[in-house]
Amino acid sequence: MPNLDLPILVVDDAKFSSMVVGRTLRNAGYRDVRIVNNAPEALQLIEQRPVSVLIADWLMPEMDGLELTDQVRQQDEQNNHYTYVILLTARESVEALSEAFDRGVDDFIYKSDMTKQLIPRIFAADRMADRQNTLLRANSLLIENNRELESTNIIDLETGLCNTKYGRERLTKMLRHAESRGGSSAYVLCGIRNWQELKRKHPPTVMSELAIGIARRLSTLIRPIDALCRVGDNQFAIIAYFPNSDHCTTTAFRRVFDGINHKALKTTAGYISVEAGMVLCKADAQNDTPSIQDMERAAVQGLVDAYDTRRFTETAPEIGATA
Repeated sequence: MPNLDLPILVVDDAKFSSMVVGRTLRNAGYRDVRIVNNAPEALQLIEQRPVSVLIADWLMPEMDGLELTDQVRQQDEQNNHYTYVILLTARESVEALSEAFDRGVDDFIYKSDMTKQLIPRIFAADRMADRQNTLLRANSLLIENNRELESTNIIDLETGLCNTKYGRERLTKMLRHAESRGGSSAYVLCGIRNWQELKRKHPPTVMSELAIGIARRLSTLIRPIDALCRVGDNQFAIIAYFPNSDHCTTTAFRRVFDGINHKALKTTAGYISVEAGMVLCKADAQNDTPSIQDMERAAVQGLVDAYDTRRFTETAPEIGATA
């Protein structure tokens, strides 16, 4: 069944011609038909309310049908809309029609046979415009949903661990908890020192297996109450709280350091050994509470030292370093 509420705009500087088109459409039952006699006025009407089908004469003063099509396509792009453009023409040369198609015209109706061709072409235009606009709306919805998911996503899709966003939220809560209850917050940064070397040797699929293997290994080595996040391509963070500050030392995480360094990981390329550097960034409640940036900066600087010394190092944030 045709959509008789299909919004149609007819543009023709010849009033007799536009009257014939409008009468033919209304006789076929179409109710939303607007008629103007020049292209600038047509653009104003489309700006006010988009149409699904535009029927325009090719040859018009001020702005011809091709120039009008160019303007309509620009408006469509801005409005995430598609307008099906039909030109009325007496020109039948292949060159002229090819140029028009290149400019974005969808179809033609020859004036010599307009009354017979018009309604069947409108049926086709209705289907095509509806399909295109449905796809545009669906794509717009997908883009918006993806934006929402990205803004709320807390999972690293490759490893299934929590990501940096969650890690920072967890660290914020941990620092506030230590501030109110006492004790210490621990931010342990683990980096794979030979990651770039391994990337040069192995394809992305193997590196993905390796990242997943590291994530699983670390998950089995940390305490159940601690949070494990992937905060970089080759960096993982453990976020923990210790009611007793004396217990917050590298000794508490020694098994993690040994477990990742002393046992190779199985992949489809065979067993691969990684060289992990680790640093414990410790914030005591008895001192001023550092910011997340203070903790992250100190941990990254400490990790550089850990890479150089190949030892599990300890550091403390410099309060107010971000100011």
